[in-house]
Amino acid sequence: MAESTKIAIFKGKQVRRVIYQNEWWFSVIDIIAALTDSNIPKRYWSDLKIKLKKEGFFEVYEKIVRLRLNAPDGKLRETDCGNTETIFRIIQTIPSPKAEPFKRWLAKVGYERVKEIEDPELATKRTRMLYKLKGYPDDWIEKRLRGIFIREELTDEWQKRGAKQDKDYKILTAEISKATFGITPSEYKKMKRLKRQNLRDHMDDLELIFTMLGERSTTEIHRVEDSRGLPKLKKDAHAGGDIAGGARKRLEKRLRRSIVSKKNYLPRRRLHSNVKIEE
Repeated sequence: MAESTKIAIFKGKQVRRVIYQNEWWFSVIDIIAALTDSNIPKRYWSDLKIKLKKEGFFEVYEKIVRLRLNAPDGKLRETDCGNTETIFRIIQTIPSPKAEPFKRWLAKVGYERVKEIEDPELATKRTRMLYKLKGYPDDWIEKRLRGIFIREELTDEWQKRGAKQDKDYKILTAEISKATFGITPSEYKKMKRLKRQNLRDHMDDLELIFTMLGERSTTEIHRVEDSRGLPKLKKDAHAGGDIAGGARKRLEKRLRRSIVSKKNYLPRRRLHSNVKIEE
């Protein structure tokens, strides 16, 4: 749950913020009011959400969370909020001379992710700590962190080679997963009885290893063949996943059991529900 609302001040404007899932979340309406001086920031935000969706910024659009913040009348009301990373993305879409000063202000109000953007090693340390809080052993954490790095390399290649974020990424990821494990990520989550949880946080060592193999193989194929455009990237994704899938099948034959498991690696009763790790 979110803790009590705090008020920060930017150039005389109040910006409500709250600790939620171990990080600062800010009222989007307050951000817009501070940047645009709009008399109707709610309408500005409504129009901006439509614009973001049309331009394909689903990643930002989907990361908005409605949290209960103190309203001017003193009552708690649900308000669209974003964490620091999401707020940075929103600021980039708002034409305002206050944008750069606001970014510096965000750093001053205190949020560790600002520093992590500048120093990725800090982000790695923080992620390792959060997984420890969740109860994962060190050897699993190292594989998971390596998997995150491999995933980031792959999405960087997709971005450079013509894939649009979110929608195309999901298509390509599903292609790799289908070839690697025989099922898509959504089917995988359903099999493990997961809803909003991160699928990879519930994979065991071998599931993580074959996920990494499929994605790393795909990245290398993209680079060697200098692939461009979604159709070619999709073919590469299938080829990379097929390499991992072939290795998985050979191991399953030797072990006489399936690698694809219905079990969650870490029982949900052991998880701290207020600790969330983004991919």
